[in-house]
Amino acid sequence: MKFSAFGSYTYNVIDNSQYLPTTVWGHGQAYKGEKKMEDLLGHLMLTYSNDWGRHHLDALGLAEAQKNILTGFYTTVTNFSIDKFGYNNLQAGAVRLWEGTDSYYEDPRLSSFLGRVNYIYAGRYVATVNARADASSKVGKNNKWGFFPSFSAAWVVSEEPFMKQFDFLNNLKIRAGYGLSGNQGAIDSYNSLQLVKPNGVVSVGGTPTVTMGVIRNANPDLKWEVKRTVNAGVDVGFFRNRLLFTADYYNSKTSDMLYLYDVSVPPFAYNKLLANLGSMRNSGVELGFGVTPLQTKDMELSVNVNVTFQQNKLLSLSGVYKGQQMSAPEYTGISDLNGAGFHGGYNHIVYQIVGQPLGVFYLPHCTGLTQMENGGYKYEIADLNGGGVDLEDGEDRYIAGQAIPKTMLGSNISFRYKQFDVSLQVNGAFGHKIYNGTSLTYMNMNSFPDYNVMQGAPGKNIQDQTATDYWLEKGDYINFDYLTVGWNVPLGKWREYMQNLRVSCSVNNLATITGYSGLTPMINSYIVNNTLGIDDKRNYPVYRSYTVGLSFQF
Repeated sequence: MKFSAFGSYTYNVIDNSQYLPTTVWGHGQAYKGEKKMEDLLGHLMLTYSNDWGRHHLDALGLAEAQKNILTGFYTTVTNFSIDKFGYNNLQAGAVRLWEGTDSYYEDPRLSSFLGRVNYIYAGRYVATVNARADASSKVGKNNKWGFFPSFSAAWVVSEEPFMKQFDFLNNLKIRAGYGLSGNQGAIDSYNSLQLVKPNGVVSVGGTPTVTMGVIRNANPDLKWEVKRTVNAGVDVGFFRNRLLFTADYYNSKTSDMLYLYDVSVPPFAYNKLLANLGSMRNSGVELGFGVTPLQTKDMELSVNVNVTFQQNKLLSLSGVYKGQQMSAPEYTGISDLNGAGFHGGYNHIVYQIVGQPLGVFYLPHCTGLTQMENGGYKYEIADLNGGGVDLEDGEDRYIAGQAIPKTMLGSNISFRYKQFDVSLQVNGAFGHKIYNGTSLTYMNMNSFPDYNVMQGAPGKNIQDQTATDYWLEKGDYINFDYLTVGWNVPLGKWREYMQNLRVSCSVNNLATITGYSGLTPMINSYIVNNTLGIDDKRNYPVYRSYTVGLSFQF
């Protein structure tokens, strides 16, 4: 039996300063801000382990408390008469913007208790039970605690006596489990409380007076998102584990999913409410292969490949809260076109639609280019509904694909010859699409000469910037992510002074195989925000770097 205690205190300060001179920003603008983050963490842990006969038991008990203190301020001033002071003298700016000054304080807290029992019989039957309870200051007062149990079991079939006759089989293990996990990441510190904040300045008796307004409804029932997951897998090893195979399947459903709903005023004090009414399903299969086809004293080659097939579906965003029926809009834009050179409406590209994967392209269909009277060309849009072309949501649009990849690839290949070794890391993504907003913008001759255009733009002479599926492309790619060549230098007579000497050279982002016509297919295809699935100049392109290393150990 062992007992341990741990505590930590972390303090971070971030200072931000910016000055936009009068030559590029009207009358000049200065900004200064500071963020302070304090993290206090402490836990007590008790572990127990014992073996008797063919039985093994180990157990763990953990109690943990965490507190964060977040404080900060910022201010923005404009109307500078000279640029000499920059952001070091805010008094030199004549105007302090109302929306440009703020300060804040937050102190979220989290308490957790975890218990785990692991039992093994005869080295081949394994059972594990976990029980976790968490209390957060972020959730509502009626649901402070969340309880998240889990159970898993495994059978090491290769340890059974009847399997010993198969010399080529070194490992065969079957696994299965079911469990709950909680998430509070979408909840800010005071989301469950009704909040007020300054919303303007009025004159009262000739004196400027700050007015206050409600900015959030109270929701004492705000609670943890809960994900229920069932998984099963198998591990197999052949020929002294020179050939390995793993397969895993998972299916999870997230309930009590958080979403910000539009509500009526009255009965609510504010027109938005964060509530737990949605649900979503994720499922997938992950396959792993490992092979060592060559293994001698002087030479070795090993190849490892992981392939993941993933599916996602937004099941529901509707429900009843305190007698009020609430639902999200049928079509909600997630990401849209932006960036220099883009202008025009209907710029929503990626949507959230119930019954579809999270993040689908919902676009008008372009049947080709049609010539206008001035000789230029525009996108010809199909009338999908039969009532004339209408680009509004729910009209002449269709689901043209998804932004998040359906299949992921990861691989590592390593080769050693005596003291020399080479390793290559490869990754890839398939089954998704990318909207080439850069081409939509810079193949539009209406942008010229205010903005540059692409080399092929004058030849096509497109004079239109309507967002259709014309510039929607497959995002499949294979990227040779990292190549390293190393040499473990023979030390000879220097062995008594030095244990190891290694020289290496690495190249990051060596090459990419893709059919995507843009600069790179490695954009944001994973994080659900306003850039998901869109290449429109807001993503800094992936760069190539070279590294030479020398390491030695005495």
